Amino acid sequence: MSFGAEFEQRVDALVAKYPEPKAAMLMVLWEVQKDKGWIDPESEAWVAERLGTSPAQVHGVVSFYTMYKQKPMGRHHIQVCTTLSCMLRGSDELMDHLKGKLGIGEGEVTPDGKFSLCRVECLGSCGTAPMFQLNDEYHENLTLESVDRLLDGLD
Repeated sequence: MSFGAEFEQRVDALVAKYPEPKAAMLMVLWEVQKDKGWIDPESEAWVAERLGTSPAQVHGVVSFYTMYKQKPMGRHHIQVCTTLSCMLRGSDELMDHLKGKLGIGEGEVTPDGKFSLCRVECLGSCGTAPMFQLNDEYHENLTLESVDRLLDGLD
């Protein structure tokens, strides 16, 4: 498997910042995900070889951290916070609204590949509930109307 010269240079620069290659695993996995959109078993094997560890060790990290996607996601990945503060302020209604609007369930991708939706634990923004993370950005103090405006404005 090859990611291309520019990708390899970014990985080399990351690995060089750490005392040993394995210490760069989280950052290298993040680069893989940015490049491919998710981390598949072939990518896990590549990371293991590049960092001098086993594919099982890499898979353990990928499966432990929820920030790593183990299957293809939509271009716009919506992660709805459903812990207590958000739930008390309407995250369940928000999730139901999103399922209806997008026509998908939790963990699914729209047929056009535009959106994916999942429920997550605390995103650390309890004072601005309900909220979700859309790709890498937080959207807080959401209403059903503000969600519709936001999603309708995405390409």
